[in-house]
Amino acid sequence: MNADGTDGADGAGSHVEVGEYARALHAEAQRANERRVLVLAGGPAATRERAHDAVDALSVGVSETTVVGPEDFLAGEHVGVRRAGELLGSTREVVVLDCHAECRPNALGRVVGVVDGGGLLVVLAPDVDAWPDVRDGFDEGMAVPPFSLDEVTGHFRRRLVALARAHRGVSVVDVDDPTEQGDSDGGRLVSDGRTNPPPAKPTPEPSAPADPRYPAAAYEACRTADQAEAVGALEALLDDDSAVVVSADRGRGKSSAAGLAAGALAARGDDVVVTASERRGSREVFERARELLDALDAAGEHAGEYDLRAADPGVSTDADAGGRVRFASLADVVDDPTDGDVLVVDEAATIPVRRLEATLDADRVAYATTVHGYEGTGRGFDVRFRGRLDDGAHAVVESKLVTPIRYAAGDPVEVWAFRALLLDARPPVDSLVADATPASVAYRELDADALLADEHLLREVFGSLVLAHYRTEPDDLARLLDAPNLSVRALIHDGHVACVALLAREGDLSADRRASMYEGGRVKGNMLPDVLTSQLRDERAAETVGYRVVRIATHHAVRRGGLASHLLAEIRAEVGDDVDWLGSGFGATPELVDFWRENGYGSVHLSTTRNDASGEYSAIVLDPTSDAGRALHDRHAEWFAERVPGVLSDALADCDPDVVRATLRACDADVDVDLSAAAWRTVVGASYGPGLFDVAPGPFRDLAVKHLVDPDDSAGALDAREERLLVERVLQARPWPAVADSLDYVSPGACMRALGDAVQPLVDAYGDADARRERERFAD
Repeated sequence: MNADGTDGADGAGSHVEVGEYARALHAEAQRANERRVLVLAGGPAATRERAHDAVDALSVGVSETTVVGPEDFLAGEHVGVRRAGELLGSTREVVVLDCHAECRPNALGRVVGVVDGGGLLVVLAPDVDAWPDVRDGFDEGMAVPPFSLDEVTGHFRRRLVALARAHRGVSVVDVDDPTEQGDSDGGRLVSDGRTNPPPAKPTPEPSAPADPRYPAAAYEACRTADQAEAVGALEALLDDDSAVVVSADRGRGKSSAAGLAAGALAARGDDVVVTASERRGSREVFERARELLDALDAAGEHAGEYDLRAADPGVSTDADAGGRVRFASLADVVDDPTDGDVLVVDEAATIPVRRLEATLDADRVAYATTVHGYEGTGRGFDVRFRGRLDDGAHAVVESKLVTPIRYAAGDPVEVWAFRALLLDARPPVDSLVADATPASVAYRELDADALLADEHLLREVFGSLVLAHYRTEPDDLARLLDAPNLSVRALIHDGHVACVALLAREGDLSADRRASMYEGGRVKGNMLPDVLTSQLRDERAAETVGYRVVRIATHHAVRRGGLASHLLAEIRAEVGDDVDWLGSGFGATPELVDFWRENGYGSVHLSTTRNDASGEYSAIVLDPTSDAGRALHDRHAEWFAERVPGVLSDALADCDPDVVRATLRACDADVDVDLSAAAWRTVVGASYGPGLFDVAPGPFRDLAVKHLVDPDDSAGALDAREERLLVERVLQARPWPAVADSLDYVSPGACMRALGDAVQPLVDAYGDADARRERERFAD
């Protein structure tokens, strides 16, 4: 037996002692300051026993090892698979990821990022040849009704296994079953991931700028030259009207740089507000700010007291006491982006562009954004937001970090994780699709086999979908490849993806399932039938079957060139005869609602709560393709138009008036105006005469909905400002002073008169004989 744990045979097929092999793998990782992965394949009991042997052979020790999985079999730190995100921002030398109960790609991405340079990730898995055909807890989540678990495929794990077998830095050992083999602590080496690297090279030492404006301690706390340069760039936050963008792949220290800058700013008395899509995601910012402030406090270098408020953002302190660093939710920042002296937006790539736009109102603002990673993609930040930032009032400074903090550059495990989880997937470069037009593209259905057979195509499809959404995760890659309800359609230009749509087949549920939904039960993977049934009380909704457009993405080089509309038309032509409807649900903006309306999708619902991440109300739209689909659409469009006045004056009272206008205009419903003679006297009196709107708002709401749903009936008589007036005062019941201020009327009285003027053409268009008689009294 050799010292490296092998029996003398070199490479795959040789027998290894797991403990000795793990020790050799760990030693190699430490010598190169890189990470290594050891996959132990076999039955749950056998792999856990061999994992114990592997960890016991290391200097780290069993009690200091973190197990991520369903049970703690090492008596050390234990974290459930779905709670792996709690480890973010921390590092471990050895982590064991138990994939027997469920192979969750998100968890794999997270634990890889937790392992420090010189560390080892031990992955426990079923036999690698059989693993793609094993169905686990994650697969059960993809077996959405009416599909069965047998219809879930194993394409993601087949690809994962192939990459593990072939990649540097990843070793796979088939663990011997001790009941069948004489050697209870050994296994067969399937692939040897050792690379025999040279010792790690020293990296350049960090240093402060020539004339630093931050305390020297801020630069002394940096771990790489890259990070020190980023902190130097963040000195721009000392100036008014400044914005700093710090971008990097994961593990480069961008959040740490932001934290050091926040601490330096607080030390001089600034009120620094930190926000992120999740509070726990900003932990590194606060830890580094605290470390710097403690160091400055010890040296007596900071200005007065400071207050670090990460756990309780609701607590405030007297500004005269000195600077502070505190967390504020995205919702609070959007409501008041000028609260505080400096705003730090951590993991900006995970935040929708619409919410990022609000941060432009801050005087001094920094954005720390991931270029590639499961938290989100910097491509969306770069493509959709950077132009608005650069065109704004801020002087923009940019810093990019390249050098990893926790492990050596070129770490093979980072390369493997990026490839296996497609963390660096992106659309094709602009020049490859810049000439794409509806006439030049080919429409294709791309099944999992086609995607697996063409790695470049898979990367372009997934990269395009990543760019279409502010937060796409590795779990989505597995769903794309394995979920039976999902499918992909694309427009291909010269072999490259110009536009892509992800579709989910929904509905066609059994009577028992529909009854359960109606009575409060939840159903996976059927978003539109679920909302129509459980919230809107239509038990028949899930009888029908349709395709929901989960995401649609056009390459940014050819946006507004008609490709997305062309793709939707092709999808309808292909599947329209086989289903009852096409639909979608999305965070409603005026532009998006108009896009769907122009493509034949009518609105039937606007959610009554905002999405926590996007801050937007969600719209549901349907395009019926059969008689049953038309009946479903029509009854929900009618119901939407009927109930919307009550919702807008209550749960949707703060909805953007332009979102309301667009959503009602997209509602294909027949709205009747059937007012009593008394109601018409009130309406005419308030528009043509001396009457008052406030004595009976109800009839005005009927007229407002009628006009907004079908403005052509009133000859498009109102401009955008007048329609916003109808929304804000008539439908949302906002107070006169607030409406006057919002719409720039000189006074509430002027706003009242404007509403009367706006109602006049509605009286003319919809009024009956009673209305006309009343109007004639004021003709002179």
